[in-house]
Amino acid sequence: MASAEASTSAAAHASGKIAAKQVLYCAICSFPPEYCEFSSKSSKCKAWLEEAHPALYSKYYSDTALEDKLANLTVEQREALDKDLAKKEKKEEAKAEKEKAKIAASKVTVKRMERNKKKHVTSVHGLHFFGVDLKKAAKLFANKFGAGATVSKTANGDEEILIQGDVSYDVEEMLLDREDKKLVAVFLGKITEDQIELTEEKPKKKAQQ
Repeated sequence: MASAEASTSAAAHASGKIAAKQVLYCAICSFPPEYCEFSSKSSKCKAWLEEAHPALYSKYYSDTALEDKLANLTVEQREALDKDLAKKEKKEEAKAEKEKAKIAASKVTVKRMERNKKKHVTSVHGLHFFGVDLKKAAKLFANKFGAGATVSKTANGDEEILIQGDVSYDVEEMLLDREDKKLVAVFLGKITEDQIELTEEKPKKKAQQ
């Protein structure tokens, strides 16, 4: 492996080109791992790094690495750093709890709408509250039902998915499925049965002349 990298480097040097350097970014805060300590999500960053890249975790956050860092700080600097990190983590925890409460109170409305006696459209609104990518969800519905499924704007400015056909109950089953990995990947496995509301909208009757 080393010889291959050396050959690549030598070839790049010979051609006058500079080889691109691969940089790893944290999946939590998007900083390079060595800067995760300055993130408000530092505790989650460290947990991710320890699991995904244990060697780098040891390099930056092992007891020895931390001792080396702290050795160059004064007592006042250490106290200020600890206080700042505690404040950031507390703020992040409060934000996470607020988001969790918001999701718990959210609902997905699956509406069966009759266009005429033979045609129906199913509207799915509220998936965005749960962090669902609506375009991916629409594509999943289209493939599942073999029908058109598009992301559309509502009168309130929100976005919903419109599916051709009467598929309300099928949509509900898909949202609650925890076995199909494709469904869980799109719907994130967050939506519970009591957060789904099935409704129906019938066309208004024309006023008699």
